[in-house]
Amino acid sequence: VMLLVLLRARFTSSLQNRRAELFKMATATSSGVTHGRNRLAKEKSPYLLQHASNPVDWYPWGQEAFSKAQSEDKPIFLSVGYSTCHWCHVMERESFESEEIGRLLNESFVSIKVDREERPDVDRVYMTFVQATQGGGGWPMSVFMTPDLKPFLAGTYFPPADRYGRPGFSTLLHTIAHQWKTNRHRLAEQSAKILDAISKALEGGDLLGSERVPGAGCVQRAYETFNSQFDDEYGGFGDAPKFPQPAILNFLLHLFARYPSSPMGERALEMSSFTLKAMANGGMHDHVCQGFHRYSTDTYWHVPHFEKMLYDQAQLAAAYSTAYQITRDSVFAEVTRDILLYVSRDLSDEDGGFYSAEDADSQPTEGVGHKKEGAFCVWTQQEVNSLLPDATPTNPSQIWADVFSYHYGVKAEGNVDPHQDPHGELKGQNVLIVRGSLKDTAHHFSLSVEETRELLAKCRGVLFAQRQKRPKPHRDDKILTAWNGLMITGFAKASQALGDDAYLKRAVRTASFIKGHLYNAEKGVLIRNGYRDTDGTLGVGGVEGFADDYAYLIRGLLDLYETGYDQQWLEWSVSLQDKQNELFWDERKGGYFNSTSSDPSILLRMKEDQDGAEPNPNSVAAQNLWRLSALVDKQEYKVMSEKVMTAFRGQLSDHPVALPEMLCAVINHYQSPKQIILVGERDSDDLNTMIKCVQHLYIPNKVTVVHHPGERSYLSERLGVLSSMKTQEQRATAYVCHNYICTQPISDVGQLTQVLDARKNV
Repeated sequence: VMLLVLLRARFTSSLQNRRAELFKMATATSSGVTHGRNRLAKEKSPYLLQHASNPVDWYPWGQEAFSKAQSEDKPIFLSVGYSTCHWCHVMERESFESEEIGRLLNESFVSIKVDREERPDVDRVYMTFVQATQGGGGWPMSVFMTPDLKPFLAGTYFPPADRYGRPGFSTLLHTIAHQWKTNRHRLAEQSAKILDAISKALEGGDLLGSERVPGAGCVQRAYETFNSQFDDEYGGFGDAPKFPQPAILNFLLHLFARYPSSPMGERALEMSSFTLKAMANGGMHDHVCQGFHRYSTDTYWHVPHFEKMLYDQAQLAAAYSTAYQITRDSVFAEVTRDILLYVSRDLSDEDGGFYSAEDADSQPTEGVGHKKEGAFCVWTQQEVNSLLPDATPTNPSQIWADVFSYHYGVKAEGNVDPHQDPHGELKGQNVLIVRGSLKDTAHHFSLSVEETRELLAKCRGVLFAQRQKRPKPHRDDKILTAWNGLMITGFAKASQALGDDAYLKRAVRTASFIKGHLYNAEKGVLIRNGYRDTDGTLGVGGVEGFADDYAYLIRGLLDLYETGYDQQWLEWSVSLQDKQNELFWDERKGGYFNSTSSDPSILLRMKEDQDGAEPNPNSVAAQNLWRLSALVDKQEYKVMSEKVMTAFRGQLSDHPVALPEMLCAVINHYQSPKQIILVGERDSDDLNTMIKCVQHLYIPNKVTVVHHPGERSYLSERLGVLSSMKTQEQRATAYVCHNYICTQPISDVGQLTQVLDARKNV
């Protein structure tokens, strides 16, 4: 406990110092602004603050910048990124810190910086333009547009001078400035044509009608595609780079739960569990400081892109928890705890929220040299040898470093393929990876498996302490409602799977934090994000929530309710669902827009069309509505869930692999909800035993209600059936229902397990 207190105190002090340093950099000089060289010094976003001392006269997204462009008749240069984006750092260092490029931008353009995580609505509109014109996209996103915000040229990273077969940024600025003066009508026409094509594509599709939800055939086709793409040797789907893709893993685990004894179900479990283990053994997993990096640059899960994102930790914690519920394989439990330890230690705000990310880049040595990717995480053989010199228990001539290096693939020359290190930043370094097994290592060194496990744990502890002495990567301290919603789900599902109430308590803290700080109770709306100010106080962003904020948080609250059964979270989720319906619902075609219609600067109201690094808000909402309908017996929600899936029937029918998370909603749609009602005295041992029985199993089509006879509650006032449900023989009793038509009461836990476990009822 004392160690956690000391770490928290050090962490809080470090956070305040770091934001103070960012602010100090931003206010070092003045250029028409009271504090700092540009207006970003007044912002709260860590990404915008990183650029506040650039010679570029940056503006945040807003009317001040738009009005300047219109009054001075200048094109707008829009740069979109995020604070832990490696290539964003590169472009800043090469171009935005250049006095010459700053002069070119200030003379001929109005320059706007946007944090894509703070304003996903802005990012999505212009990324669609980038993808339509370039065939792909990424960050930093660089867009040139007219004063009325219509894009005419776009790309991603540009080098400062002509190289890599690409025009240099300086060349591009000169060319566009000239074209704006001499040929702007052509630029405007080009922009109008592309925007018109995008708008027509978005307007395509059928109006809401009598169409049905796509049939189970789309589930089968998606499975067949994933099966054909599966890497049987290393896990994952397709070639490098390999991403964790938790939406695919969730779909496969759900598919197994639906068809547990079929060849398809068994193969789905095999693919998902093999991939989860391969990722856990790989270098994408931080074996020393826990958590997962963003993705693997190779097919082996070895050399990662080293940034760590909250949304990855959240979704992977849920996936590993589910895998443990199904298999009871302790590896999955260990990795779940590993992820949550990292998040609790390194991404937790003192008031209960979670920060967004840690950077890939850091200084190799304090105050020496420019930042390098992975510097905080990698090791030389010499370092390992010097840190782990103790002899092993069975052989005085062998040291801890020998065992550690064997198990984690550490080599004297380094273990990174030069092809995975284009900038030479990892030369001679080692990214830890487990290619064998604990048993293999134990046998090689004539140790028992338990001795080997304990020795490796001690080694990791030594290396962890050493890493704390290194310069740490930048941490993005935005607290995003959407990603915190995902994290609530991660902690709640871990609590269910592992039976650990500490995880439930942490999820409750986060939900309470959001309700207390990122929710406007008077208007009933969510706020997108909050920050820690330089004095340590919590600042709240000025942007209201988007569809993902609502969808992810509602799911988190439903998972929280079905973990601790505190009905306040269910009640709040119903309020938020009604507000989401009011703000984002498409009355003509169904489904949810990403943003509201209230911001005139957003040219296009869009819907996500796939589950990517984060799930499509519509995929999550379809499942939320289905669960709420079954929990509060409200048919309207079920109808809306069907309309969401119907709105995406084209994508589900033609390209179902793009929406694996929504396919889970399709599976549930064709399988009626299993309503489990547990009746018993509050906090009684027999009721708690039944709750643990239900939570022990992975049943994706279940909803659970806990009812205490004689107590009035939110649900007792809405579900008349509860009044007739009593305990049997003064023991906690379970009722398993479909559409609230229930089986005979069950008071025996063994019998309840038999009824609920699908593998015993095929």
